[in-house]
Amino acid sequence: MNSTISASAERELERRAKHQVAVLRHVEEVSGSVAATCRCYGISRQAYYKWLKRYEEQGVEGLKDCSSAPHHSPTATNAEVIEKIL
Repeated sequence: MNSTISASAERELERRAKHQVAVLRHVEEVSGSVAATCRCYGISRQAYYKWLKRYEEQGVEGLKDCSSAPHHSPTATNAEVIEKIL
């Protein structure tokens, strides 16, 4: 994990990972149905399968350290413009 991440951000990542594990376990232990679990938790099946793949490959750490931020954002506002606005 990146050492520059604040303690609160780390707790948030941990909380999200625990939630994702709960969703994955719900299919196995409660519903037996991916579709029903996704409806129950309000997530897409694509998200479920993405989480499942990362969990199978890397365990809980695979769920914690993935950012949803885009790798490239060509239409982002220039930092100089943001500074001037602030």
